[in-house]
Amino acid sequence: MSAASTLSYPAEGLGAPKNRVPGPVEEVGLPAGTEVFSADNHISLAEDIFYEKFPASMRDAAPRVMNVDGGWTLALGGQSVLPQAFLDVLTQYDPVPGSHTGDVDARLAALDSEGVTTELAFPNSILALFGWPDKEVRELCFRIYNEHIADVQERSGNRIYGVGLINWWDADGAKRTLDELKSLGLKTFLMPLSPGKDENKNPIDFSSTAMDGVWAAIEESQVPVSHHIGESPPASPSQFNALEIGMLQAVAPFRDVFGKYILGGILDRHPGLRIGWFEGGINWVPSAIQDAHHIAASFQHMSDFKVEHEPQWYWDNHMMASFVVDPLGLELIHHIGVDKVMWSTDFPHNESTYGYSNRSLASVVETVGGEKAKAIASDNAKRFLGVG
Repeated sequence: MSAASTLSYPAEGLGAPKNRVPGPVEEVGLPAGTEVFSADNHISLAEDIFYEKFPASMRDAAPRVMNVDGGWTLALGGQSVLPQAFLDVLTQYDPVPGSHTGDVDARLAALDSEGVTTELAFPNSILALFGWPDKEVRELCFRIYNEHIADVQERSGNRIYGVGLINWWDADGAKRTLDELKSLGLKTFLMPLSPGKDENKNPIDFSSTAMDGVWAAIEESQVPVSHHIGESPPASPSQFNALEIGMLQAVAPFRDVFGKYILGGILDRHPGLRIGWFEGGINWVPSAIQDAHHIAASFQHMSDFKVEHEPQWYWDNHMMASFVVDPLGLELIHHIGVDKVMWSTDFPHNESTYGYSNRSLASVVETVGGEKAKAIASDNAKRFLGVG
């Protein structure tokens, strides 16, 4: 067993993030001067920005931002649009100081308490907007959120890099929102794994030629694409431990879109794209590449699109992934590539390393050595975003 395999998971009574207290920042073996970059953290929206900034003629259609039992959610008509199970999860971490956009100083203090210099911050409950039926309202919300999170980024001195949102359902809208996103200083955006339906109520197929205009706009922008776990509800109900069973499904959702990029020809038609996969760990990468290789070889006589390269080539030239705690993934690092992997704390989620981030980083150093750990814990995320 490698040293990474000895990392204990947080089954030591850490409990809910709101009840955790980080220990003192310790030396973990990274080279002197390393600026630790958590590539996947989360920040809740705590201001009622959509209602405040919608034009008066549309205000009644604006989702409201409200707090329910300590968790920040979106609401219509005074009722949360999120299911109770999701609200229950929010209440476990939204009370953590610095968990939301309302207090940037507390957020920076929370990063400091874990020895983290910089972070990439994904949104939480506003992902409910991905399925918002009124696309005009949806895009307006995205643009307002981008302005808000860009302001948080600026006020943090670029220690909090906010993940933006774009129109992915039409080419003109994609170009419009990408241009605005770049002008605000945002460095990446969250692309859904389930893109919904088009104007004719047909499911959107990322790999279809109908989407080429959207991918061309993204390619032209040179802004990297970010995909993240956690969009889909559980496949079926569970009487016991439904949350844990749902999470077990949620942490492995990437294969469909991964296949579309490679076998569906997106990357052959748009070779300037760069893609990041967040919070799904890294241990899935070798198996997905292996299976894509075997399937492509086995079904090439039935293919209606000729893929230009082997699956490994697309991973090596276009993709990166982040992990929180992934001892198995670190053991497989030689199959993945040290330069393709980004460490994160996932602050302040339940599965985050909040409270034991020093131990998590130390295990990376013990497994791969200080210089390689520096790439994983700092340099790779900066390279992905084009900063630092």
